[in-house]
Amino acid sequence: MSIDQAYAELGLAPAASEAEVKAAWRRLVSRWHPDRNSAADAARWMQRVNRAYEQIRLSALSEGRAGPAPEATAAGDAPASEPPGRTVRRKVRLSLEEAALGCTRVLRGRLHSACTACAGRGALAPASTCTRCDGAGTLPGSLWFGWPSPRRSCDACAGAGTVQAPCLACEGQGRVSTRYQRTVRIPAGVRRGDVLCADGAGTTQGGFDGRLELRIALAPHPFFVPGDDGGLRCEMPVDGLAWLAEAWIEVPTLGGLQQMRLRRGRHVYRLRGQGLPLERRGNTRGDCVLTVQPVFPEALNEHQQALLADLVASTNAAATPPALRRWQATLQAWQAGRAAAAAG
Repeated sequence: MSIDQAYAELGLAPAASEAEVKAAWRRLVSRWHPDRNSAADAARWMQRVNRAYEQIRLSALSEGRAGPAPEATAAGDAPASEPPGRTVRRKVRLSLEEAALGCTRVLRGRLHSACTACAGRGALAPASTCTRCDGAGTLPGSLWFGWPSPRRSCDACAGAGTVQAPCLACEGQGRVSTRYQRTVRIPAGVRRGDVLCADGAGTTQGGFDGRLELRIALAPHPFFVPGDDGGLRCEMPVDGLAWLAEAWIEVPTLGGLQQMRLRRGRHVYRLRGQGLPLERRGNTRGDCVLTVQPVFPEALNEHQQALLADLVASTNAAATPPALRRWQATLQAWQAGRAAAAAG
């Protein structure tokens, strides 16, 4: 068996790396090992696989070839030059925190391509005439009390009249599939619809020859709605009594919970620099605008009712808001007018 034939038996090109040879050998052994495959010719195929693998291994030792390069751990969002090979397009779904602060994703997939061993034909040699039925596709039936039974289909060629050994590498499918895995770093500040590029890193590093195109999609957030200007909007209910008391509360941000003091009569608050990055990998971030909705209890307990009554009683005329004082003055004048009319 020549070295080129050995590579073809494993479904590989002659320039395949050591890692690719081992992966192909393991895959075929898993397929054809007699302990896993009960087919009559499984042992024969297993011998061919082992012989091809041994031929390639001995050839590599004699030439002193090096093993595969170590796997890359990260990729940028735009390679300097487009690598040769295929372009794999994928959608990457990120949370709002991942898009704003950056993250690392491990991408795994499977690629399908034409079998190089058989050039996509599914067989290494042309079809030949079936020797069992001489190309007829049928065999004579057995005699039954001296009478011949109808002819039956030839089981060696399945009635085709020709036989063709399937390609071992692709199992006669004409196509092979390979898995890839790439670790990609997503930069901070990406937006929905952005397209990032990463090098496929080649098959020797567990990837593929070519590049990845990643289209960013954002998952809905339970609190925030992103804006086009890098800002975030959030509407949240707050305790109405805490709002009146101007208490400190915890509010959500992309970095976690943050303390904020409520202001009585104020509903909109701006958290500076707590929004999305204004540009990719930038340090400047937009603002987060919080709109609070005070929620008051439907009923007060006795203690709360007593405290509220004391609060009302303690309010003096000087502390009465101007709008309320004007309303009370108008109300008193209206009542005085009614009394004068009734007396006259």
